[in-house]
Amino acid sequence: MISFILLALLNGLCIGASRAINGRLGSHIGAFPTSWWNHAVGFALLSALLLLTPGPTPALLETLHSAPLLSYAGGVIGVLFVALNSHVLPRIGTTRTAVLVISGQMVTGVLLDFHGQWHTSTLAQLAGVALIVAGIYLSRRPVKPAASLATR
Repeated sequence: MISFILLALLNGLCIGASRAINGRLGSHIGAFPTSWWNHAVGFALLSALLLLTPGPTPALLETLHSAPLLSYAGGVIGVLFVALNSHVLPRIGTTRTAVLVISGQMVTGVLLDFHGQWHTSTLAQLAGVALIVAGIYLSRRPVKPAASLATR
């Protein structure tokens, strides 16, 4: 179990670094060209890795053909994610973008896990989403500087 937790943390580090890199590139060349380069380089890397691995087995090919068409929507969503992130990050900052993306993921996760039935963790998940939304709201309010004792 600890290895999965460490892999999830590593994934989070990779996502954070990717967002920052794509955000910087997006501020120079635009959101959609950034998304194009991100996916072109990813495609090239995956193609090279596939060339180095053994060929697909008949079972894998059968699985690919039997998967529902909606299963392949992840690529479209990925392109939109990179493009939107590259557009937003330079304008509102890395931390705020990350918190907003995580809050969107939390809301989506709660909705996908809900299935119309309450579970023992549903209330905790909703409370987590509420805390994230409250944190976003509080972080956008300007902080008033404290009055100095010397000026009183």
